[in-house]
Amino acid sequence: MAQHPIKFFSGSSHPELAKEIAKNMKVKLSEMEVSRFACGEIYAKPKESVRGCDVFVLQTASGNVNEDLMELFIMIDALKRSFAYHIHVVMPHYGYSRQDRVATPREPISAKLVADLLSAAGAGHVIALKLHSDQEQGFFNVPMDNLDTRRLFADYFKKKKIRNLMVVSPDAGGAKDAKKFADLLGADLAIIHKSRPAHNKAEVHHVIGDVSGRNCVIFDDMIDTAGSVAAAVKALRSHGAADEVYLAATHAVFSDPAVERLSGAGFKEVVVTNTIPIPKEKQFRGLKVLSVAPLLSRIIRNVYESKSVTTVLQ
Repeated sequence: MAQHPIKFFSGSSHPELAKEIAKNMKVKLSEMEVSRFACGEIYAKPKESVRGCDVFVLQTASGNVNEDLMELFIMIDALKRSFAYHIHVVMPHYGYSRQDRVATPREPISAKLVADLLSAAGAGHVIALKLHSDQEQGFFNVPMDNLDTRRLFADYFKKKKIRNLMVVSPDAGGAKDAKKFADLLGADLAIIHKSRPAHNKAEVHHVIGDVSGRNCVIFDDMIDTAGSVAAAVKALRSHGAADEVYLAATHAVFSDPAVERLSGAGFKEVVVTNTIPIPKEKQFRGLKVLSVAPLLSRIIRNVYESKSVTTVLQ
């Protein structure tokens, strides 16, 4: 059976990543007209026909999450009403992912709300990288691929050939994921026990595991204000960790004062991906950015050709 034509669009949140993906896939990046009315309302319209096409639209949650999401919903609606055959949403960083449960009474589950809004707008499939928790896949009423970045980081750190290596989870919730990462590197695992007295505040209580004399890689899903990881590196050094402490995280949110904290924490290297664009003013010495474009381009190509996504991640 003949394939439907492929179209690849990008919102305004991360055009550099979209161009890199399109180049890797050897497809033309289609044009989407996006503008604002004087009152701030968003307008979006594909500049070419998408009737009967398999459409992929990339939009990440970057510096202004609410604007990025609203723009995405409107782009999806425009594509749906332009008779696109199937709409695949590619969200390297899924906004509101941390609000995935009711931890205290009367809290919203905003990650579920965003999933509902995506399907209501017309998305038929969602691709995201490193959701805050795996169970969020169940929030979606359409097929959903939650791509893992462990192997991307593992390949990078294997090349460094770090001796006496230990992977550290900055909290108990990330221990399962950190253990899988440690297994890829053939390293041991330590866990930091912390509490959060308020949003973006962390207090370290214990380090579970002997980190004395070990070169450590703190492995997390995102860096927001960097309070947790700054506290973690202090705890590791107070427990005798070696001088080389690395930080690896998929999403570089870098809300203030993250750059100041990371620059002053004494990390050997901070390794992140480009799921979120990092402006020059948030780049600092010791920052290494790995591109997710090769991974996403292979995933998109396999989805379009009805091939396995799992094989790409192995």
